[in-house]
Amino acid sequence: MQVFQIHYRNTQGTLMRILNAASRRGLDLPWVQAGPAAHDHQVALELDVNSKQVGQLYREWYAIADVIHVGSGAAPAQAQEWNGAHPPAGVPMQEGRSAARA
Repeated sequence: MQVFQIHYRNTQGTLMRILNAASRRGLDLPWVQAGPAAHDHQVALELDVNSKQVGQLYREWYAIADVIHVGSGAAPAQAQEWNGAHPPAGVPMQEGRSAARA
């Protein structure tokens, strides 16, 4: 898993063009977070990609006129922890496990 940080100017359709670059390749988007960053905006995407797909995504994202910067790195262990299954809200972990075994 890799996390991509993309800084862009928030013009109409820019975020959708960024997200479409990943979805066109049939990649799952398990984690996406977008918001303001200083004078621009940023989106963080977690994707499971190989090195060839990383190059393709960089090229496509930089081809979008309003994209300012693209960076990537390995997904932190904490982010992967949140992608797993979780018990329903309000159920303590021990009760949830014992109920699952029954």
